[in-house]
Amino acid sequence: MLLAVMQAQAHVLDDAANLATIDNAAQRAASAGADVLLTPELFVVGYAPRRLRDELDPALLPAFHDELRRIAARHSIAIVYSLPAVRESIWEITSTFVDEDGVERGRYVKVHLFGDEEKEVFSPGNRPATIIDHHGLKMGMIICFDVEFPESVRAAALQGAQLLLVPTALGRGYESVSTTVVPTRALESQLYVAYANHAGVEDGFALGGGSVVADPFGRVLAMGSQGEQLLFAQIDPQAPSRARAEIPYLDERRPDLYRHWGL
Repeated sequence: MLLAVMQAQAHVLDDAANLATIDNAAQRAASAGADVLLTPELFVVGYAPRRLRDELDPALLPAFHDELRRIAARHSIAIVYSLPAVRESIWEITSTFVDEDGVERGRYVKVHLFGDEEKEVFSPGNRPATIIDHHGLKMGMIICFDVEFPESVRAAALQGAQLLLVPTALGRGYESVSTTVVPTRALESQLYVAYANHAGVEDGFALGGGSVVADPFGRVLAMGSQGEQLLFAQIDPQAPSRARAEIPYLDERRPDLYRHWGL
């Protein structure tokens, strides 16, 4: 399976421009033979939590989902995208998987919120990674800061995930997440991890690029710079099984003991 990872600059609260960027990336990815396109965190509306709370009309959100389903169906490519969800004044950060027919297959709510601004605006989820079986490949979804917690990635692996899809909004100065944390998570939980970041500056916030795909052996298959890019990585469904047979991290865990350690 060929995976495409979109790294681009969003324009805060300019949904038309941001959706056009996703549409263009979907067309290019599909033309290259990609099966799935991963896009960054909150890309459709831009990453600016307080402005989203103060200026975004939640009534627009269903139309954004509808347009993304149309984009997926138009280009016959599955898309993972991120939007706020609002219910009874509770705001959450979500990611959604729609297949190549534009059918929603799963949605996830971000569990670990990063920084004062996110915590002021959004409420955290409490469920583990959402797992989708897409053409025989089990894909998990988490968001941004979640990947920096080994528990989130390990929970996805224990649910059978072979590929973890992670939209993010990583600021400049945190490049070690892309270069060190993501490959380590892939290695220790023995699955592919794909991490899609913004590029450029959004509402004064400088985003670092550095989107990355790492394989179950911790090898980096694709790495973005700071600019706009469309990355590709070939996903071998058998690679997680080979990694787990070589070093059986998952089988040799001792959860009963860890509970005595307070973990």
